[in-house]
Amino acid sequence: MRAILLVMGLLIISNALADPMLGLPPVPVPADNPQSDAKIALGDRLFNDVRFSATGLVSCATCHAPEKAFTDGPLSVSEGINGLTGTRNAPTVINAAYNRTQFWDGRSPDLEDQALHPFLNPVEMALPNHDVLLAIVRGDANYVKAFKQVFGVKAGDITMIEVTRAIAAFERTKVAGNSPFDRWYFGAEADAMSEAAVRGFDVFLKDGRCVSCHTIEQDHAVFTDHLFHNIGIGINNIQEKVPALARAFLVAKSEGVDVDVAVLSDADTSHLGRLAVTDDLSMVGSFKTSTLRNIAVTPPYMHDGNLKTLREVVEHYNNGGVTNEGDRVNDFISGGIRPLNLTEQQIDDLVAFMEALTSPAFVNANTKAENNMGGSK
Repeated sequence: MRAILLVMGLLIISNALADPMLGLPPVPVPADNPQSDAKIALGDRLFNDVRFSATGLVSCATCHAPEKAFTDGPLSVSEGINGLTGTRNAPTVINAAYNRTQFWDGRSPDLEDQALHPFLNPVEMALPNHDVLLAIVRGDANYVKAFKQVFGVKAGDITMIEVTRAIAAFERTKVAGNSPFDRWYFGAEADAMSEAAVRGFDVFLKDGRCVSCHTIEQDHAVFTDHLFHNIGIGINNIQEKVPALARAFLVAKSEGVDVDVAVLSDADTSHLGRLAVTDDLSMVGSFKTSTLRNIAVTPPYMHDGNLKTLREVVEHYNNGGVTNEGDRVNDFISGGIRPLNLTEQQIDDLVAFMEALTSPAFVNANTKAENNMGGSK
């Protein structure tokens, strides 16, 4: 009997090791955009097509490169055509399928809508309109064949609805769990995490209070509450400007300014965060809680790429929402952000825990993980 139980236990562990979805819930798929292999392959091609930019040199994959864990690597903010820079750090596509909103400020409700915007943004792909993209697709025999197969539409009937649905279908395949934490916590593999990471998980749950926003469920963990919080990044440095800046932005928005363009064209406006979407002054400086999955290989961090290492991130929270000691906390900071009083050992352990959230497929992405224990800034 003991031998049978041992074999069963080994099988459980073996299955856990092989399951890339371990620790994740089922991928949510819209009823009007079901997955198919052909649609995913079409989306993959669209995602990587540089012809959909004004210079013919930039694609979605430029800022979300597979070899860089679907980010743009060390850049604090993304670079579009002609090296033009925006104001936001490129979030990873990995597990973006679980996001309830897209972009740092949640201005898109889903992956389909999100895919519309970079093509037209003047600091990203800078097409004058979507008609340019559609002309390329409708004039490409391979695309025409694929769209006919996937959506049943003729060349002249291809619209951005089909284009973005294909891209979103591709992006929904970019999911990754099965991290050392998943094997330890959900797979009952006792030695999957280091002792430091196990101690760090205790800090995560208790003294660090990280779990209040980076949530864990009974049978899975997406590591985000999907909410928006002001944690003192960016907004700390412009709080004297905020009243006038917010008023000016809201007036411009009422007069038809493109929010997508506005937040990527001006750093101060970008720091307004969720306010730009909701017009709610209580949302000043608030940004979406990022997932912590694969966080060790997706630096730099925060909406503006202001923090370069995981240790800097923990120190920012440990200081109660300020990056530099002595700086003033902004007047709009979320209520839960206050000094943590973590020890140096606790900070090291918490970083070790976050490093244990890296999925096997991305362990070597960017070769960045080695930088995240890099000592005090």
